[in-house]
Amino acid sequence: MNAIKLLKEDHEKVDELFKKVKANEDGDNSDVFVKIKAELDAHAHIEETIFYPRLLKDGDDDIKKIVNEGIEEHRQMKMFLKELDALADNSDKFAAKLKVLMEDTEHHVEEEEGEMFPLVESQFDEEVIEELGAQMAEAKAKFSKSN
Repeated sequence: MNAIKLLKEDHEKVDELFKKVKANEDGDNSDVFVKIKAELDAHAHIEETIFYPRLLKDGDDDIKKIVNEGIEEHRQMKMFLKELDALADNSDKFAAKLKVLMEDTEHHVEEEEGEMFPLVESQFDEEVIEELGAQMAEAKAKFSKSN
């Protein structure tokens, strides 16, 4: 499994969930949020435990810079996920926080796909990208079962 392909598939799944929220902007999106949270938690886990550490270890300064920014974006995303999870009702605050989470996540995806992934493809050979993908797919399956 190619690591970049796996991450892009995750991005597409989350984007489809975001489209459901946008189509139901004034409605109750708490059920969709549960799915968004599960996807983002698993995605962040495999990036932070497998993908990002390898890029920080073996990538150049450009990769390291964008990875460190990605780590900070994950920290912010997790804060929003935790706050949203605590808002049991579908209040205006929930809707506003969910909107900001979606905007932040979309920005993060644009940077990964537009900047980070091309750098990875230019600095790491296909074998390494495939090996990372296999590790990430296995870790994601274990993470999803345990949560």
